[in-house]
Amino acid sequence: MGSDNLQPEALAEQLLELAAKSGAEAAEVYQSRSLSKPVFFEANRLKQLESAQAEGTALRLWKEGRPGLAVAYGPVEPKALIERAIALSNLNEPEPIELVAASIASYPDEGKAVSVDRLVAWGKEAIALIRDAYPEVLVSAEWECEVETTRLVNSHGLDRQHSDTTLSCYLGAEWVRGDDFLSVSDGQTQRDRLDPASLAQQILLRLDWAQENVAPPSGRVPVLFTAKAADMLWGTVQAALNGKMVVEGASPWSDRLGSKVIADILTLSQQPDRGPFSCPFDDEGTPTRSLTFIRNGTLQLFYADITTGRRLGSGTTGNGIRPGLGSYPTPGLFNLSIEPGSGSMLDLIAQIDDGLVVDQILGGGPGISGDFSVNVDLGYRVQQGKIVGRVKDTMVAGNVYTALKQILTLGGDAEWNGNCYTPSLIVEGLSVTGRI
Repeated sequence: MGSDNLQPEALAEQLLELAAKSGAEAAEVYQSRSLSKPVFFEANRLKQLESAQAEGTALRLWKEGRPGLAVAYGPVEPKALIERAIALSNLNEPEPIELVAASIASYPDEGKAVSVDRLVAWGKEAIALIRDAYPEVLVSAEWECEVETTRLVNSHGLDRQHSDTTLSCYLGAEWVRGDDFLSVSDGQTQRDRLDPASLAQQILLRLDWAQENVAPPSGRVPVLFTAKAADMLWGTVQAALNGKMVVEGASPWSDRLGSKVIADILTLSQQPDRGPFSCPFDDEGTPTRSLTFIRNGTLQLFYADITTGRRLGSGTTGNGIRPGLGSYPTPGLFNLSIEPGSGSMLDLIAQIDDGLVVDQILGGGPGISGDFSVNVDLGYRVQQGKIVGRVKDTMVAGNVYTALKQILTLGGDAEWNGNCYTPSLIVEGLSVTGRI
């Protein structure tokens, strides 16, 4: 019997029942449903409206202690899904069965959906603000409202469900001046409302700074990473705090618990009940909680899922995340929050005598080693506390761990970039090279 006429709730229970009848000692069902409505603008005009719906079911079971994972998208044939999971389990080695114990909870919906008309109006407003100041600029944009529902049930009696709504937008401006091409972009992610005027102002400020092209500084100079660009540093930190990296001996902080690892002014935490990436439980069903990983520069904690927590001896921190429906849970962060300092980005710029502002970076960020040498896609020269123009053909090199020990100032302008809530910051001295 197929599941075409089954409600998602009934399907989950049926899969657990069939798994038990098939000889599985334990099983879990993870269901995800989403509806997104993106609005696209291209070359200053509304280009396309879309509506995309997705539904997926992941079944994980253990038979004779061997795990098997099978996934179906859209309509599900329960018996076929069970058979695929068991067939895959035959190829795996036995492992401990680690499922969250019985608990039933349904959480209040988070966020607020908005209409397509509202998304279109926001997009037109932001584009008009940019075009009024720079009529020669071409603007592209994407505005989206996505509603996602997640349910996790298992054979131990666990049943958790929550729904959330996320609003996001992207705005990009292209400015061609002869042979000179400039691309400036920014975005927002929120639960209830987007702010087109604020986003447009961010783009306009950067266009104003780019009126003139100037020579970059050279040598070791102070570098200000805007909140958008600072995410490059925090990606490496997230990897170093990953309990799986610690178990594998790949994290340079594996044996540094209780030690000073970065500058005293830095406190890093996870706050799962705030921001657009809030979530009441992880993808294993463990309730999420506030965690402080680094306090005033001192390493306090690594994050872990159930399996990694067992290997670490610390237990799970409620950070088991599935990278996709077809993936087993692995340690991941719902958000990384860097405690901000004070003052605006302009206040931080005023503190620099001769240095560089990095706003956009080309290419990928550094790996777990922390070493980086990146091309500056969008950067500005600072002299005597003021932006004097845009730099081109410029590279910044250094090491993330060293840089985070040399942070001079944190701004009070923290904002979300992906799952990272970070302010702008000044690093005392990084190697800058460029074409004069």
